[in-house]
Amino acid sequence: MKARAVNKYIRQSAKKMKPMLDMVRGKQVNSVINMLAFMPKKAAKIVELTTRSAVSNLLNTEEGAKINPDELVIAEAYANQGPVMKRIRPRSMGRAYMIRKRTCHLTIVVATPEIAVENETKEKE
Repeated sequence: MKARAVNKYIRQSAKKMKPMLDMVRGKQVNSVINMLAFMPKKAAKIVELTTRSAVSNLLNTEEGAKINPDELVIAEAYANQGPVMKRIRPRSMGRAYMIRKRTCHLTIVVATPEIAVENETKEKE
């Protein structure tokens, strides 16, 4: 059993989000939420909220009501680049520099441990 949560148009670049996701991927949900709650990074708060949403999505399904939330594992976690807002900063001698305000889309998939192991073996083959 697995469920996912998608958080779109986050005002942070995917490059800053990916190291946080590398720490989270493949771990149990309880330890991840506890770990992220005490991290000082902006990305940690966003990943924590999205993880909680994915767990809630799983528990709200009919089959998910029978699952113990303590056993859930983060099967997939990735951040894709979203649209870039372009702004202009005036510079000397009439020039203009482009400022790129990047966004990203965060996807987190939680699953029971058996399904998470099956997904890992398929990816390796």
